[in-house]
Amino acid sequence: METKYLFVTGGVVSSLGKGIISSSLALLLQARGYRVTIQKFDPYINIDPGTLNPYEHGECYVTVDGHECDLDLGHYERFTGIHTTKANNITTGRIYQNVIERERRGDYLGKTVQIIPHVTDEIKRCVKILGDTGDYDFIITEIGGTVGDIESTPYLEAVRQLKWEMGRNVEFIHLTYVPYLKAAKELKTKPTQHSVKMLQQVGIQPDILVLRTEVELRESMLHKVAQFCNVTEQAVIQSLDAPSIYEVPLMMHAQGLDRIVLEKAGLPVEGEPDMQAWMHFLSKVEGATEKVRIGLVGKYVELQDAYKSISESLSHAAAYNDRKLELVYIHSEKLDESNVEEKLKDMDGVIIAPGFGQRGIEGKFVALKWLREHDVPTLGICLGMQCMVIEYARNVLGLAGANSAEMDANAPHKVIDMMEEQKNISNMGGTMRLGAYDCQLRPGSKTAQAYGSTSVRERHRHRYELNAAYEQQLEEAGLKCVGKNPDTQLVEVVEADGLRWFVGTQYHPEYQSTVLRPHPLFEAFIKAAITK
Repeated sequence: METKYLFVTGGVVSSLGKGIISSSLALLLQARGYRVTIQKFDPYINIDPGTLNPYEHGECYVTVDGHECDLDLGHYERFTGIHTTKANNITTGRIYQNVIERERRGDYLGKTVQIIPHVTDEIKRCVKILGDTGDYDFIITEIGGTVGDIESTPYLEAVRQLKWEMGRNVEFIHLTYVPYLKAAKELKTKPTQHSVKMLQQVGIQPDILVLRTEVELRESMLHKVAQFCNVTEQAVIQSLDAPSIYEVPLMMHAQGLDRIVLEKAGLPVEGEPDMQAWMHFLSKVEGATEKVRIGLVGKYVELQDAYKSISESLSHAAAYNDRKLELVYIHSEKLDESNVEEKLKDMDGVIIAPGFGQRGIEGKFVALKWLREHDVPTLGICLGMQCMVIEYARNVLGLAGANSAEMDANAPHKVIDMMEEQKNISNMGGTMRLGAYDCQLRPGSKTAQAYGSTSVRERHRHRYELNAAYEQQLEEAGLKCVGKNPDTQLVEVVEADGLRWFVGTQYHPEYQSTVLRPHPLFEAFIKAAITK
């Protein structure tokens, strides 16, 4: 079959959940046997979110091929199990960079370079890259931002042209907000009507409307929206707040979203999607009565999207261990010797979060010392693993002033140092050790037992590594370097001897946990927390 292109746009306000709706639709189409992938177009001029502060943009997700991208790609992967790549996340910065490079090479043969056709043509090219492979039946493209934003205008023009060129192979799904005025006890559809009119003004008629609402909409209101927005009544779908994002696919299917998409594409609608494995996961979530209490020590706890993949990975692992996750965010900047016991004593297990920079680092050292001495199951990720090494060097090896070169370039014991290949790099964006790399695990280690294998492949995002000059001292003192990259001998995993579960990974296991395949390391961590 010809590849079908589905475009998901947003109106009224941002952060309505376009990524969750896109992921839910992708899952439903997959469950009907179609080959699906999802991409995200972000209207900002950064080349990627790799240099963006998490307060600005939340978590920076990393694909298998080493591309730093939007956190929505994490949702895409967790819902569908697909592996996204650089082609799945395009920013305005990338679009303009490509156009300017072509202009510098003379590819435009002396023509004046303009938004139309040159920028819009580049957007269309990026839309079709995945479709041109022949690997997919459906390409779902989420366009970031809100209709009416200046930044989104070239994207809307480009996809309008694609509809004109491809006809029935292109569909538009528009997600809007229906506010509830509590004082008047009324729902208001006028913002949705205005949002659709703005789309129509740029030449796009939505095929399907998804209405985000906190209060259930009456049939008469759905009829009104359909009539004023020129959409068939059955193609107006409401998206009520759900107890879990993982229930959204079922809500969308119950209202026929997948059926409507197939009908509008001229494809047969036969039987029901196979959601058995998904339903098994939800039954685990709903059936769990006992809690497992996990603390997450980090410096971005005011914005929980900064740790989105970690929190979701913990949720998956808890569900499959028949537990409800109670995740407690603990600000590392506010943690010290005077309050560490009060903050951590009720935790079944603790995550030491990744991050960059000095702020909040001493709080992580204080937490790790207390956790190690009280034998609380602990998982350190990336900088969290490096903090494990520094704390161990200071308080077990007795190396006063031990630190990371990132935090103190003049430290007497740089137990964490910059990777050799990183030392001459000046550009910050996209230059770290990024993407999936092999790791060999020591047989019999807790980590190897968790994976059920001694060979794994995990994703990275870092510049600094464990300094090999201190490896033997750490080993002899009981912090075992049980995982290494076979090519570079970079230490990937450390474990503390004699403790029930004290593991640090230089890589980010949270990037590979999905709903149907929870990450084995998180599962093992949760198991250890339960037995505590």
